[in-house]
Amino acid sequence: MRIKRISKHVWSISTWLIVPINVWLVKDEKGLILVDAGIPMMANGILKYIDQLNFGPLSRILLTHGHSDHVGAIKKIRSKRNVPVYAHQEVIPFIEGKFPYPRRKKAQVLIEPSITTPLDEDAQQQLKPIGDLIPHHTPGHSPGHVVYYHQKVNILIGGDLFTSRRQRIRKPMSMFTANMAQAIKSGQIVKKLKPKSLCVCHGNEVQDPHKQYDLLREKLLS
Repeated sequence: MRIKRISKHVWSISTWLIVPINVWLVKDEKGLILVDAGIPMMANGILKYIDQLNFGPLSRILLTHGHSDHVGAIKKIRSKRNVPVYAHQEVIPFIEGKFPYPRRKKAQVLIEPSITTPLDEDAQQQLKPIGDLIPHHTPGHSPGHVVYYHQKVNILIGGDLFTSRRQRIRKPMSMFTANMAQAIKSGQIVKKLKPKSLCVCHGNEVQDPHKQYDLLREKLLS
């Protein structure tokens, strides 16, 4: 595992298991937020890096969605640091094993029931900011998929909104994507927000992803 500073307030923690797997630490007024929790073997490394950064305690865990490579270290992390876990309300029944994920035959309990709290919404059903992170609902790869925008540093933490390779955005992994057309349409968020840098779980950061989006959409949806 390795840690990389993305900006003054954001770090990625990475490992490799067939493909790259990234999670993120974000500094805020309460300490550090963990966005996604990778696979089980990442737990000790994540906790080590939190201590090394010395910016305060782990305050909460935010999920982009609930696939196993995004929640795997939660159980062990929470055994050491009893912090709340947040995700979009639409994905929680799948995380808790009440329903199988789309295109999967069996439901699986990935996080024990009652642990995951829905992200707050305002009166217009827009997701409320958490610290400096603004969540945006981007379904398609998974029900309730969410990306987190750090407006101060103009970075978008995208989870599985896309994958990336050689500084190019690519479609999310087909075999794990519930609705590819919807996922690509949700990718329009990069044109709305125009982040300077996009961070994805499977791949490296991509600069100015909004400049690439139309070509990808035309290729995949035409």
